[in-house]
Amino acid sequence: MNLVVKACSAAALLLTALAPAAQADDYRLSHNQRISCSRGLAPGKLNTATCKSYTYLFNTRTSEYFRCQVSLALTRDNKEVINVQTDGGCTKKPRIFETDGKYDFDATETEPPNTNSFFGPGGYSVWAADVGAQKVRGCITISSGLGSDISKCLDMTFQ
Repeated sequence: MNLVVKACSAAALLLTALAPAAQADDYRLSHNQRISCSRGLAPGKLNTATCKSYTYLFNTRTSEYFRCQVSLALTRDNKEVINVQTDGGCTKKPRIFETDGKYDFDATETEPPNTNSFFGPGGYSVWAADVGAQKVRGCITISSGLGSDISKCLDMTFQ
């Protein structure tokens, strides 16, 4: 019986040593966060200030990414803060490269209000690079003003 236990233990140890380790996803935060604020007057001499900030979270293995946004709205009169509201979350975007690899990236976007935005709230760009090869892809997404965003990516050529 003792021999069977030793044999099973040795087999289990061998299987765990030979089993390939699952590659964990590695996430990186964009180094290009922005914040924009606006203020306005409401009826009754109330003042409202709203600030929004965004960033991008990138999966360096799959090239999928998330656009994350947080906002804070503060309403006050001349004497006190009346209301504070916060909102935010992350929205998953499609992968930039079709295959898994080891990628690096950065992203930026227009900030509202922006006179460069012709059809809506503006757009954003994402750049991704395969760190193991000379491979770079640039993507631009803009609002069409018709309810859907238009997004196109282009592989860079090197001369």
